[in-house]
Amino acid sequence: MPSKIPDRASHQTRARETGIAGFPVNVQSWRNSGVREFASGRSAISTAPSAATFPSMKRSLLPTLLALTGLIAMSHSNAAPLIYAGTDGPAKGKQVVLIASDHEYKSEETLPELARILARHYGAKCTVLFGLDPQTGFIRPGNSNIPGTDALNTADLLVIFTRFQNLPPEQMQPIVDFLDRGGPVVGLRTATHAFKIPADSPFAKFDFQYKGEEFKGGFGRQILGETWVGHYGPNHKSSTRLDVVPDKATHPIFRGVKDAWAQIGAYNASPIEGSEILVNAQPLAGMEPSSPVDETKKPMPGAWVREYKSASGKMGRVFATTYGASGDLLNDGFRRMLVNATLWALGLENAIKPDNEISLVGPFRPTWHGGAKRAKDIKPEELAGWDSPILPEEKK
Repeated sequence: MPSKIPDRASHQTRARETGIAGFPVNVQSWRNSGVREFASGRSAISTAPSAATFPSMKRSLLPTLLALTGLIAMSHSNAAPLIYAGTDGPAKGKQVVLIASDHEYKSEETLPELARILARHYGAKCTVLFGLDPQTGFIRPGNSNIPGTDALNTADLLVIFTRFQNLPPEQMQPIVDFLDRGGPVVGLRTATHAFKIPADSPFAKFDFQYKGEEFKGGFGRQILGETWVGHYGPNHKSSTRLDVVPDKATHPIFRGVKDAWAQIGAYNASPIEGSEILVNAQPLAGMEPSSPVDETKKPMPGAWVREYKSASGKMGRVFATTYGASGDLLNDGFRRMLVNATLWALGLENAIKPDNEISLVGPFRPTWHGGAKRAKDIKPEELAGWDSPILPEEKK
């Protein structure tokens, strides 16, 4: 990790120079300069219009202005996704899509860092998608606008950490198609209630409260193995010790895992029949790994694996955990478990070694708990490369 966090402005400049936001440099320049010219009243007309011609000129310019506004909005909605491309390792050639959009647990910090680890240390190509403001392109956690889900068309793994999403059809359909072909899934924390979809939607069965017997409990229950049940330990007051179920200690996911712990409080969970519970989550009476056990709370399932049967008939591998807030990645045991789980879901369990590299890549500043602050308006391209901060600091 570098001793000095790179300046945020330098990353923005580099992104503009490379056209990383999804446009060639000349189009970026057109967007930045041309729009300012219209906004300030300048145009290619060399002489100012007379008072008599001004109303008609306004009418003639209006469609152009509206078209420009639409193009700018589309540029943000269709901005190029954040990609970390590894070069070598056991996951070389594998494509992983990570989708982050929750309101509380900082998935927009967790998943870019996980992607960097999988790309840098294991060679995977990782595409990270965020909930975005469609007008500005800024990351807006929880927004039901996640451009780029068509990356799932060629993906080998979906890592999902969303909450109460109701995506437009063109963004939801690639997720459905991925599941229909039995693609493997890793789900974190609020992914048990990843979707909140109206009953009249063609995607209604993915809603976390879906009542139909054919898909009861929606995506959470039928794919991951559990839907939203409720909190079991209070956040910011109770952390959670993650104990391996004794007879599951030889599972490949636990190779090298020691002393796993999560900053966040426990969730209630009773995974669906057929799930293999790997971890019991013990709430603690405090926010440190050494905090005493909360004697009023028995252990609760905290991570499990299962398979789901897809529409194609293929069985899809699943790893689910009710943990994964950004601060949880600071714990070596949790981080190794999560990295191992992604390799297992990819069918690469033979590549899981107790001493595999799992170190953090680049400056990682989780803000879920504690006093760390971050900038409010951040675009995905600001997280490009190995050395950009996740996430940039709040301006002072």
